Amino acid sequence: MRHDDIWRAIDTLAAEHGLSPSGLARKAGLDPTSFNISKRRASDGKARWPSTESIAKVLAATGTGLTNFTALVTGARALPETRSRGRSKIPLIGLAQAGSSGFFDDGGYPAGAGWDEVELPTTADLNAYALAVAGTSMEPVYRDGDSIIVSPAAPVRVGDRVVARGVDGAVMAKLLTRRTSNKIELTSLNPAFPVLSFTLSEILWMHRIIWASQ
Repeated sequence: MRHDDIWRAIDTLAAEHGLSPSGLARKAGLDPTSFNISKRRASDGKARWPSTESIAKVLAATGTGLTNFTALVTGARALPETRSRGRSKIPLIGLAQAGSSGFFDDGGYPAGAGWDEVELPTTADLNAYALAVAGTSMEPVYRDGDSIIVSPAAPVRVGDRVVARGVDGAVMAKLLTRRTSNKIELTSLNPAFPVLSFTLSEILWMHRIIWASQ
């Protein structure tokens, strides 16, 4: 098992129950900050792993079996009992507007008022949301005004198209071209735009784009 796989499984489990990671921790009787992104690595970059006690409490609080949790760790994108459950409407906001405060919680999950709604193919991720593309950095695949559907629960791998938020508040749709233990590289699909390089501490969260209107 890898460090990132364990945390992805916890994030997915939270999403399956309509919770943010902090909400999941609270439901399990843990400190609400236990699963925050900032708690997953020490200040020196060393990986912090959730304790077996924390995982046991989370499984008990959500009624999830160890087998199903293990499936999430090894790459399943949803729990077996919720794969068929989907949502046809999800919250929508403009990509430029998303950089303003109040639209996302600390874990990068949609929060607050001001969101519109958009119809889409069903998704099991209860925290999925939509963004309206602004600008030309992702042309020709995503044009200005297109809607992209983003899933906080979907595993993110190199080569995926993602939405990331930096510590400066900027929210961007990019291609994840490189990820190491301390560095993330994001590329625009439009070759006229430069490659962006960030340290892990400069990125608050990163979610995968799973669908787009064309």
